[in-house]
Amino acid sequence: MRMREDIRSLTGPEKAAILILSLGDEHTAKLFSLMDDEEIKEISQTMANLGTVSSNIVERLFIDFADQISATGSLIGTYESTERLLTKVLGKERVNTIMEEIRGPAGRTMWDKLGNVNEVVLANYLKNEYPQTVAVVLSKIKSEHAARVLAQLPESFAMEVVMRMLRMEAVQKEVLDDVERTLRTEFFTNLARTNRRDAHELIAEIFNSLDRNTESRFITALEERNRDSAERIKALMFTFEDLSKLDATAIQAILRNADKVKVPIALKGASESLRDLFFSNMSERAGKLLREEMQAMGPVRLRDVEEAQGYMVALAKDLAASGEIVIADSKGDDELVY
Repeated sequence: MRMREDIRSLTGPEKAAILILSLGDEHTAKLFSLMDDEEIKEISQTMANLGTVSSNIVERLFIDFADQISATGSLIGTYESTERLLTKVLGKERVNTIMEEIRGPAGRTMWDKLGNVNEVVLANYLKNEYPQTVAVVLSKIKSEHAARVLAQLPESFAMEVVMRMLRMEAVQKEVLDDVERTLRTEFFTNLARTNRRDAHELIAEIFNSLDRNTESRFITALEERNRDSAERIKALMFTFEDLSKLDATAIQAILRNADKVKVPIALKGASESLRDLFFSNMSERAGKLLREEMQAMGPVRLRDVEEAQGYMVALAKDLAASGEIVIADSKGDDELVY
């Protein structure tokens, strides 16, 4: 195999491959850990086909690389700095569209991004599309993810999609481009917008994860600085005692799905009314066994009780997110989907 002597003939991936091969195993491992799978595949493939490269080219490449880095100075890229730069050269509407897509799911290509969208969210969008469009989308994403999406679609619609997939031949580039364009302009734009979370919701979720003492300390401190925000956050927080607002069906669903070790520990620290609600949704025998278990365990550390109650709250939110139960807000006049 002939030796590579001309630096001008090297492609970008070839230059990257030579630089990485020259760095040694330890540095190479660090660099690869910062790349996505597609980048690693491309550079690895290039390395395998590189052949012999003269020491002169390696030296020239390092000098060029050092010159380019030193000429640019230090750079820090953020969403904000990128948005400012784009705004100088593009219209506001185009910048918003680009930034919304960047802030959306991770992935180099549009199909990679789609593979990182929750199956329930994706299914809710696709069920309003033509079966042929859905068939194209499911054929382009990973089979495991496609299976989860398919399971979320209405059964008759899902079967129509399957039939279209069975009859589908090679998809024309124009059709793919059209589907991709629709997903970009409609789905990802709306997804990025809905993913912008209210700061109060975020803080409420964080506070929910704190132990009681720390949570109380933060709430008290916040009340002193900004009472309105504190009240709004408290209204958004869902605590273990809020399980008392759930109906019988929801309590039974929680009991069915809960870790049987966690339930008695969580109820040890519950109010009498909440305990009664759980017991009233169990069979007489199961309730008797649970009471005996709670008595037999004696005193329980507060930390263990809080951990078990946090688990029960998280379970309730998971069941609400999957549509098995409904969680009402603190005012009782609306429903929150977690």
